[in-house]
Formats: sequence, C-alpha cells, structure tokens
Amino acid sequence: MSLLYRKYRDSSIHPQKGVDEKINGVLTVSKDDQEHLKFPKWAPAWDSKDNHGFQNPRPFKFIDRGFYGDPSFESLRSIEGVVFKKISPNLGLEVNGIQLSSLSDKQKDDLALLVEQRGVVAFRNQDFKHQSFEEIKEWGSYFGPLHVHPTSGAPLDQPEFHLTFRRGSKKEHERFFNDRLNNVGWHTDVSYENQPPGITLFAMLQTGESGGDTQFIDTIEVYNRLSPLLKDKLDGLEVIHTSKDQAAAAREEGGIERKEPIDSIHPLVRYHPVLKKKSIFAHRGFSRRILGLKPEESDNLLLFLFKHTNSCLDAHVRLSWDENTVVIWDNRRVLHTRTLDWDSEDIRHAFRLTTLAERPVGSQKEYDNWSPELEEENLKVVDHYINLTPQEYFDEVLSKKL
Repeated sequence: MSLLYRKYRDSSIHPQKGVDEKINGVLTVSKDDQEHLKFPKWAPAWDSKDNHGFQNPRPFKFIDRGFYGDPSFESLRSIEGVVFKKISPNLGLEVNGIQLSSLSDKQKDDLALLVEQRGVVAFRNQDFKHQSFEEIKEWGSYFGPLHVHPTSGAPLDQPEFHLTFRRGSKKEHERFFNDRLNNVGWHTDVSYENQPPGITLFAMLQTGESGGDTQFIDTIEVYNRLSPLLKDKLDGLEVIHTSKDQAAAAREEGGIERKEPIDSIHPLVRYHPVLKKKSIFAHRGFSRRILGLKPEESDNLLLFLFKHTNSCLDAHVRLSWDENTVVIWDNRRVLHTRTLDWDSEDIRHAFRLTTLAERPVGSQKEYDNWSPELEEENLKVVDHYINLTPQEYFDEVLSKKL
C-alpha cells in the first residue's frame, strides 16, 4: 500500500473490541453505553445474520428529482415563517421553519434542487428522529434507492440506516490520536459503489453542547480553481475507488460485512447532470490509483489534488449540531469531514439515510448515452482494467480516445 494512504479506522461506525458486547446474541454497544442513550431503539448493532446477506446493487436508471424542482423554490419559500440563511455566498444554507417530515412531493422536488444548488443544507428544529423507521425510509426512497452500508452499525433489523456512534470516552479520544496528528478525513460517502450516493440525510440523535461539527468543501469550486491546461489533462482520467480497506478494518474489529468488497472505476473529473458543472471526484477515503499511471505518478497527482482540496477553506463551510438538526447534502458535489474536537464524556449519536444516484460520468454525452445494459457489460471488465500495466491500459483504452 502506498504511503499516501493511512490505515482505515473508524470506531464511530465499527464495533470496538473490548468495549462493545453481545446482547441476546447480537453484537452491539455495551450495556453501560446503552444506559446513556436517549434513543435506545437506534443503538448500533452488527447482526451476524446480515453477514454477506446483501448483494452489491446492479445498474439501474436513476431519476434525479432535482430535474423537476422549481428554481424559485416557491413551494418552500412560501411556507409561513420560513427563514433561509446563506452560510457562504455559494455553498451551504441554514433553514428554519420547514418540517422535512411534512413535505409534499412537489416540495421534495424543490428540496432536491435546493440541496444540489447549495451543496449542503442544515434544517433546524426537526422531528425526524421521532418518526418510525418505515416513515423515514419511505421519505428517503423518494430521492432514490436506499443504500445498505457494508460494515457500519445499524438499528436491529434496519440495515438501510447507517449509524455513527462516538462513545463518550476520553480513552477513545486518546486511542484515536495515538498515531495521528489530526482527525481531518475529507471524503464523499461510499464512493466505491458503482452508483454512489446523491441526496444524503444525516440526523442528530444525541450530542453534547458543543463540538463535533461537520465540515464541507465544494468540489466544483475545487475544480474551477485549476488552470485550463490542467483541467484538460485531468479530463478523461479514471480512478479506482475501493471498499476493501474499510472491509478489512471491520473484520479486524470483529464486525460484519453485509456485502462483498467492491472496486469501482470512476472519472477523476465528474459531471453533474442537473447543475451541468464539473468537479473533482477523488479523496483519501476510498480513491486509490489513477489508471494508466505508474504508482509514483498516480500518488503525486492525487496528493497534489488532495492538498489542493484541503487548502480550499475559502470554498468551505462548517455546520454545528444540536439534537434537533438534520443536514442534507449532495454527495456528488461536496466532500465532508467530522471534527473530533471534544474529549468529554458526551456521546455523539446520529443516523444517515443515503440514496443512490447515477453512475458517475465525465460529460453530458456520457450521461445521455448511459444505460443499465451497457453498464452491465462495462462491469465485466473492471478487474481486467485494474490489472493492466500503464502501457497496456494506454494501448487498450486511452489510445482509442485520442
């Protein structure tokens, strides 16, 4: 493994050896932690019956609800008492006065477009966590098929929910920083899926008075900052995204794998079909190598892009949490990172509902020409392309594009 990538470890989604335990035959957080949960039905569990109980999704035609949204957002702005507040000129929005659980289908279409245009939107004073599992899943399914995370904790018998659970422990804080200088890990969720997420909802269940903010960076602006020459050179390059490191970390901690690990090949420069804009689609979390380049070449180019992304704090927003906040973002457009800046005994407990979107493409033409049938054929050669030498990949793939 290249020194460019550090070992994957995330005890907020995986079980922790020596801390978590089996209760009624199911691995879950300890009885002591459960006693401190405000919403015990949302306790993360890693049920062995789900081990390899799911298949990686097959190609499907995605219908983006943002195409049906009204750019004036009249159905949302006309709600009595609603307040919209921009977090920065081009990225992020904070909304008060809208109850997400009560939106009509027309309002959901406007919501999809609003999230895509602003990148990330925080909704305050929400009742989402008081809805039933089935009500929340029905709400999310409007925006696309629900993702089942391969390794994270989920409420018992509810694998469509991805839980993050930061145990209230100073020892856990110390353990994390034993071999790290910081906790910053910019990523877009599960980009290793063949059709990664679009609209994503994250709802807080329990948190402390301060700390644990989530930060977001606009990858459209990250791309736009590059010179025309470099943009031209990056266009058409493809990157391997993998879930194998995450799966290995789950196994090491005694967790489960709901699905087989997967490698996918995605464009380095991604086209957003609703916004009709391009962005950088690579990050340290799951992006591993640019096809057609030698390891040193790939490492250095990716490292440059990662450093460039990290430096774009003028294309960045930081959202604070309370226990009634729901944040919705477009995983195609923004990267995010948690902020581990508290070492108190406060528990941070939240759930994510993730909807899958289109196959990443590099242009409008690719988007128009894509079909599930064509993608089925492309999937048959993923492993073949990954194992080609740079010369073989150039001769077989890149030379045909020149």
